[in-house]
Formats: sequence, structure tokens, C-alpha cells
Amino acid sequence: MRGIPMLCMALLATFTAGAQQHFTKADTLRGTITPERAWWDVTTYDLHVQVDPKDSTFSGFNTITYKVLKTDSTMQIDLQAPMVIDSVVQDKKTLSVTHDGNAWFVKMQARQVKDKSKKITVFYSGKPRRAKNAPWDGGVVWAKDEKGRPWIATACQGLGASIWWPNKDHQSDEPEDMHISVTVPNDLVDVSNGRLKKKIENPDGTITWCWYVDNPINNYDVALNIGNYIEMKDTFSGEGGKLDLGFWVLDYNEDKAREHFKVVKPMLKCFEYWFGKYPFYKDSYKLVEAPYLGMEHQSAVAYGNKFQMGYSGRDLSGSGWGLKWDFLIIHESGHEWFGNSITSKDLADMWIHESFTNYSETLFTECQYGLKAANAYVQGIRKNIKNDVPIIAPYGVNAEGSGDMYPKGANMLHNIRQIMENDEAFRQMLRGLNKTFYHQTVTAKEIEQYMSHAVGMDLSKIFDQYLRHTTIPTLEYRFNGQQLQYRWVSDVKDFNMPVKVKLSENGFKLIYPGTLWHSSNITLDNIKNFEVDKNYYINVKQVK
Repeated sequence: MRGIPMLCMALLATFTAGAQQHFTKADTLRGTITPERAWWDVTTYDLHVQVDPKDSTFSGFNTITYKVLKTDSTMQIDLQAPMVIDSVVQDKKTLSVTHDGNAWFVKMQARQVKDKSKKITVFYSGKPRRAKNAPWDGGVVWAKDEKGRPWIATACQGLGASIWWPNKDHQSDEPEDMHISVTVPNDLVDVSNGRLKKKIENPDGTITWCWYVDNPINNYDVALNIGNYIEMKDTFSGEGGKLDLGFWVLDYNEDKAREHFKVVKPMLKCFEYWFGKYPFYKDSYKLVEAPYLGMEHQSAVAYGNKFQMGYSGRDLSGSGWGLKWDFLIIHESGHEWFGNSITSKDLADMWIHESFTNYSETLFTECQYGLKAANAYVQGIRKNIKNDVPIIAPYGVNAEGSGDMYPKGANMLHNIRQIMENDEAFRQMLRGLNKTFYHQTVTAKEIEQYMSHAVGMDLSKIFDQYLRHTTIPTLEYRFNGQQLQYRWVSDVKDFNMPVKVKLSENGFKLIYPGTLWHSSNITLDNIKNFEVDKNYYINVKQVK
């Protein structure tokens, strides 16, 4: 999401609390690949849900197609209270079900044969948790539009998709494709992920909207958007050919949206330049008006910034550049590459989603307004960094790290870009990430190792300092005649990040400090003109 005031300040409180909390058995059942999860791999979800606005209930079933990885007899399905599993059926037989909190355990009757494909259908119902402050404190949003009509949406990142539908709720296991069928009163429209395949008018005054996702999708991206929508269609000629664009907005906002959403094409051109082909050509790109601020729902990006520039009319960077474009469109769409195509296996590594996507704001600014503007923007968002708790949270307990994963993570990437001294090589690294890990779930180690290889330098100490510690490194320096002496003071042993400084009138040059004093000759006409490149997010301290 899924800049810091408002959007990230609220997230920050959640992340900080998550990092300090005492983890329970429920956290482990939610965040770990338990034995009851490990033996089967999801290949397809076929989700059917009926939404009743009158009593705020959901009911339906999910048929899960899975591959047996090894023989076992107990399956964990996740569904959060107050929703309940009514029954589970396999091979026309009703199976025994018990639960421990939000983890439901299904006792299989048929032998589960390794490498075979099986299906199981989970029937469920109830009143799903009502979102208190979506998207940060999420669930289902039951709102009204300006005309008093129902406007309903889901937002469940972190909290989990199991808040409203039964599934294997762990980021490491994505289905290869998915069917989403949503039944609502016939005066309403549902917009979900992928492409609309058909509408079924039912005799009871309801209509079923049938969507198909032809790509892997992470669970929290699966979305319902229910309201009085109209669709505006367009196309974008990109690296993957013709990309269908769909803009779904409330009927009275069509004219406003038609003008405001013109940014989408230049944005897609920019992101394809930096990141590579849009990852979901088969499923199209949709921007869907939502009754909350926004979320990166794959191929159905939720948009609630009320057709204004900046973040709710504010510039998160304070540089002025953040008011030149709509934060929600740019940020949430950037997640199509980082978060949706490349997904972290564990929520603890959510920086993979947010740091790169936060940096996409800088790259878009550069595409539109030039490098100087981009540098001003990324430097400006540093004011939102708290350095409170580590960006990487504990693993295996569905925990999220510090909200610093947004601006601090983006500035870490900006540091690495300066080290490379080659913007084309940096671009190829970002494109290479998206090609290598296309439609995959990944670990922090995989991303870090890939980037180290691309840069030609072991970046592990940089990642450790910025992701696993709260402080940032301090470059201490002093002068000894015409010599500049310098060293790093940091949490990480033998920290060795190269940094650009001004040693001569010819401009900035990389030096290679360690944690012991090093020296370089300095030939500035006036030693007071010495400076460290402001593109580095570090502390700088002159000592005697």
C-alpha cells in the first residue's frame, strides 16, 4: 500500500504495535506454514459469495483446487470470526471440522495421494468484520454514496483475506488463477479482479457478476467493490501489446474521472520503462473508485483520493512536487509490480512491497519533471521517517515492521542508486527483478542477493543497517591539512557503504569508508566547500 503523514502515520501505529506485541498461538497459526498447511499447494480458488446490504451478511462457498505435496489427513483453512464455516465437502462427503480460533481444521476422509490434484468445497456465512478505518484497520466497508445508495468494499491487507472468505491465508501460497462470482441486488454492480466474464440475472432480484483472474494473485488483493458503478474503457499500447484499461467510478463522477485519470497512460509508460512490462496484461488494468483511501488490489486498484492531487490534497514530501500528481493512483498502481507480481512470502518482508513502491513515486516524478525534482521529492519524504522499530518484523507470526518501510526503504534504494553511478544499470536491475521474480513469492534474502549481484557489490551490510536496525549510519569526518579523514559509525559490524563527497572543484566522487579511519586527498579551493551528496540518507558529523 499498502509517503508518511496520514496514510503512513496510521500504518505506522499499526506496525509499531505489531513489532512490540506479545505473539500468541493464534499469531503462529496465522503466520506460519503449519503442518496442516505444508502438505498441500493451492492451484485454483473458485469463490462464490452473496452480499446482502440489508443485514451486512456474506454467504457462499469456495471450491479450492490443490495439489497434494505429501500424504496427510488434516487441512488448515482460515476464516476469521465472526464468520463461520458451515460445512466442508469433498467427493460428495461432508467432512469433520474443528477450529482453534480463526484456524479451522478439516479431517480428510479420502486418501491424499502425492502429486494428485484434489478439490474441496468450503461453505461459509456470517457478518464479516466491519472496517473501523480502512485500509489501516480493515475489513468490509459498508458505506453510502452521495445519493444514499449502498457502497461496499473490502480492504484487508495485513489483517488477511480470511476476514471475509475462507482460504489458505498465507502470502507464500498463491493460486495460479481464480474465479470470483459475486451476487448482489440487481441495482448494484460488483467490480472484482481480472476480467468480467458474464453477468447472471437471478429470479430472486439479484445479479451475479462473474470475474476471472488469469494470473497468480495474493489473497489480500482479492476484492469486492459494490456500488452504482459505470465503466469508462480505454487502451494503452505498452511493452506487452495492447493493455485494456477500465475506469470504474460512481455514475455521478464520470466527467470528473475522465479528466483526472488521464495520468494513467503516462504513469504506465513510466513504470514500464523502469520496471518492465505491466505484469497482468491478461487481466487488464482497472482503477476502481472506493469508499476509503485506496489499496493495491491486483488489476482492480482501489482509488479513494477524491480526484485531487497529492495525498488527500497534501504533499508528503514538502517539496512541492508531491502536489503535481495524485498520490493514490501512482503509489497503488506501482504495487502491480512490487507487491502483486513480486510478493513477499512472509508479511515480515513487506518492505519488498512498500520500499520499491514508495520509490516508484520518485521515479514517476523523474519521468514527468526531471531528476532534480525527483531528488527533491525523495529527500523531502525523509521528514516522515521515525526510526522507531526495525523495518523487518519477526517472521512466522504475521507481523509487520515499521512504517519506515515506505520513506526509509525508498531512501535506502536511492542510496544504492547513487553507489551504482549508472542510472541505466539501476534501471536494468529493477527490470531484472521483475523478470526474474515475475509472478513469484520471494524472501528478503532472494531480493538482497539479486541486487548485490546486479550491483557487483555485497550490499548485505546496507540492508542490515537500514532494514534490521533502527538507526542510520553516521559518516564522521575531519581534516588533517589537505587530507580528508573519514569513517562510519553504525550498528552493523564493518559497515562499508560507499558514499559521494566533494573532494575537488570537479564535483562529487565516491569514497569508501569503513569503520576504521580512512583518508583521501582534498583539493578544494576552500575547505569549507566540502560536502556530502545530499542524495544519501545518512547522518554526517564533523569531529576533531
